[in-house]
Amino acid sequence: MRHFYSILFFTILLCGCGKEENYIPEVVVNYNVTLTQFSLQAKNGVLLVPNQGVAGLIIVKTPLGSFVAFDRCSTVNPEKKCAIVPDDNSITATDPCSGAKFSLLDGTPQKAPAEKNLKIYNVSLQGNVLLNVTN
Repeated sequence: MRHFYSILFFTILLCGCGKEENYIPEVVVNYNVTLTQFSLQAKNGVLLVPNQGVAGLIIVKTPLGSFVAFDRCSTVNPEKKCAIVPDDNSITATDPCSGAKFSLLDGTPQKAPAEKNLKIYNVSLQGNVLLNVTN
């Protein structure tokens, strides 16, 4: 009987470890934009894309010339699907619902109550013409 309780305890422990309360749901993302379109539509190297991901995408051209893409859904109370807004400096973005700030270079939290990184997507450059954002 003692062995049974040990197994039960470890099973409950293992099941509880994998659950994360604040998470961004998995949705299929496969978005393409040409570099020309990006240049025309982006403001200060930041392109906001509606109707993709959970709360839209934010694609950023970094100071080194590479690209990163994040879901705009804030990791603070993600069930609210509050979309982050790029700050004037184009290096950070703010969650208008909580006041949290995130880095647009790597998605890391910059100001409380943010504790978790923004959800990042894969960005590939195809033929020096097309940016492809996927998960």
